[in-house]
Amino acid sequence: MILELATIDIKAKQCAEFEAALVKAQEVLVTAKGYVSHEFKRCIEQENRYILLITWETLEDHTVGFRESDLFQRWRIIIGPYFDKAPVVVHYTAI
Repeated sequence: MILELATIDIKAKQCAEFEAALVKAQEVLVTAKGYVSHEFKRCIEQENRYILLITWETLEDHTVGFRESDLFQRWRIIIGPYFDKAPVVVHYTAI
């Protein structure tokens, strides 16, 4: 299992709209091959910062299977307009 951690900063005063869009984006995400689970969290200290924690069966399920699919394009159309800058995405594995 691989944990994707994406840190996303949202444009000022668009957090409510982004959170509403996440509901729709989840419907796309859960259909991806290799998807296992996810959690979305909002930062307390910086209210326009979020982290998306997505568990994938393999790294390639995210980096190739999802990222190079039509699903990713749909996902970005839903939530991308709210990004203040490109998300920072890193992957983790259990030790």
